Amino acid sequence: MQGREDAQRGYLDVEALAGELLVPGSVFAFLAGHRGRLFPDSMMEDLFPSGRGRPSVPAPVIGSVLVLQGLQGLSDRETAEALTYDLRWKAACGYGLNQTAFHPSTLTYWRKRLAASSDPHRIMDAITEVVAETGILKGRHRRAVDSTVLDDAVARQDTVTQLIAAVRRFGRDVPGGQGLLAAHATAYDYTRTGKPDIAWDDPDAKDALVTALVSDALALLAAVDPAALDGKAADAYALLALVAGQDVEPADGSDGTDGRWRIARKVAPDRVISTVDPDARHAHKSREDRRDGYKAHIVIEPDTGLVTAAAITKAAGEGATDAEAGAMLLAQDRTITGQVQVLADSAYGTGELLRSLTTAGHTALIKPKPLARAVEGGFTIDDFAYDQQARTLMCPNGLVRTITAKGRATFGAGCTGCPLRSQCTTAAQGRKIVLHPEHALMRDHRAAAQDEGFQADYTRHRPMVERSIAWLVKDNRRVPFRGVANNHAWWLLRTAAVNLKRLLNLGLTHRNGRWAIT
Repeated sequence: MQGREDAQRGYLDVEALAGELLVPGSVFAFLAGHRGRLFPDSMMEDLFPSGRGRPSVPAPVIGSVLVLQGLQGLSDRETAEALTYDLRWKAACGYGLNQTAFHPSTLTYWRKRLAASSDPHRIMDAITEVVAETGILKGRHRRAVDSTVLDDAVARQDTVTQLIAAVRRFGRDVPGGQGLLAAHATAYDYTRTGKPDIAWDDPDAKDALVTALVSDALALLAAVDPAALDGKAADAYALLALVAGQDVEPADGSDGTDGRWRIARKVAPDRVISTVDPDARHAHKSREDRRDGYKAHIVIEPDTGLVTAAAITKAAGEGATDAEAGAMLLAQDRTITGQVQVLADSAYGTGELLRSLTTAGHTALIKPKPLARAVEGGFTIDDFAYDQQARTLMCPNGLVRTITAKGRATFGAGCTGCPLRSQCTTAAQGRKIVLHPEHALMRDHRAAAQDEGFQADYTRHRPMVERSIAWLVKDNRRVPFRGVANNHAWWLLRTAAVNLKRLLNLGLTHRNGRWAIT
């Protein structure tokens, strides 16, 4: 049943005894005085519809605990210890001096209840409502977008380990799975622990093991009708099918029909890196910064540094690029009520995002993507004169070609004897150019980016989003959970806590029954 906070303070209430020791303007002091306003009992009533059973942790308490946990990046056990031994936590959550915290598993219970509810992100929404009531974002018509890579909470697995783990999961989660393993997965003993006992420096031995594991996986997949599976069973089937195909290829001299396999000499574009967390991916923000994990995305208002939208996505695959996630978040940002200026680095400078912003009436203050050159130091696409109405492209030597319906312009034989060829192409058949469907828009954007006003606005307002990212990942660059959904909920809670801290730094107060900025 719904627990409610007792308005009557106990004799050893920490806030009453030592509340003056809390730093004014801190999150602890704010929650000590306003947790009931921010997280009223009515906020969580839908989670306990029966009215029976042991009373839950009151909404003001659990809301405060989750915010402080998100702010300090603590584990569930560390959070319970902080609530038991840290006087600041006790004052913020209304605890008495000799009162102990709930069991750490209570936080897991609450997260599951919230995730299954119709409003899983209500903690973030509560702080978003405070932002709206203060009016601090009114008249601010800029948004900046950025992302960062967060490390996953599991270890990367090699191909052999993933195959064995996926077969075992198939046996656990598919109905009759153990019988299927006994009948069809006979090339390896899946009950044994540790690495297979082979000569790992022997390529033939390794290929033989991979062949055995893949053959068992394919036999299991063939023995089950996937249409008859659902839930965990369907997930186990899909994972085994994926793992059995992503990292292997036919062995030398095989066409794939004779059952001989080897580890592929390539990396799949959207490779699952662990059967423990199938959503984790290889990630990189640059050629040098390569890690495994997730991508965290945010939209902020650059004058205040407040996060107005946030998300966690896979680090690779559909919807994971900066431009795709940025477009999604800008569309979801409820604080955008009119046209805004969108600031972002070159990762967001795709034609698709530029078109999306133009259609919405926004202004793109996005650093253009660097142009490729067919020859080092040679011409770029912008050195070719483009006539959008005539659908023609003229090369630097004055040769004009018509652009086809598929966006191709072929100069071919016209490059023979051209005095500028060494600066243009090394192709024996001459220069061929394929234009992006949004070439005209991207070209105009690159030209606009050369304007001094563009450069001044970008330099002035863009850095705040990097500062906000730094606040969010301070001492906390590893996600605490497995899966996109769980980590997305954690990221929203983290951004809500940092937003609250930022609001307090900006002068958040409560007066005349309303939230305001002094």
